[in-house]
Amino acid sequence: MKISEIMTKDVVSLSVDDTAEHAAELMKAHDIGSIPVSTSERVVGIVTDRDIILRCVAEGKNIKTEKVRNIMTSNPVVGNQDISVDDAARIMSERQIRRLPIVSNDQLVGMVSLGDLAVEPKLHQEAGEALSEISIPSTPSI
Repeated sequence: MKISEIMTKDVVSLSVDDTAEHAAELMKAHDIGSIPVSTSERVVGIVTDRDIILRCVAEGKNIKTEKVRNIMTSNPVVGNQDISVDDAARIMSERQIRRLPIVSNDQLVGMVSLGDLAVEPKLHQEAGEALSEISIPSTPSI
C-alpha cells in the first residue's frame, strides 16, 4: 500500500515569515500539533506546539512578532508520495518522528502521522513497531 492512500491530503502549511502566533492560531483552529513550513520551492521546516512553547514563550520572545523560521526545526525528514506505508513507518521509526510530511516534486502534498497508521486495520503492527521505536528515550532517564 502506498502512503498516498492513507495520508492526510488537506495539509495546512506556514511560510518562514509567518509568526509563532499565527502558527498557534492554525494549530488551534485545525486541532493539530505540528505544521510544515514551506517556501515556493520545498518544505524547509516543521514547527510544533512544543517549539512555540520552548523556543519562543519560555525564552521570553514575543509570540506576536517571532518568525516561524526562528523556532522551527529546519530540514525536516520528508517522504515521497510513492513510498510504501512500510517504508514510511520505517522512516518514522528510525528518525523517531510522529509525523512525516509527504512531498511530490519537492512540493507538500500530504502528511502522515502515527495515528494514520494506527487507524488502518492492516497497519496496526507497523504503527505499533514505529511507536515503540519512537518512544525509546534518546538519553537515559534521570
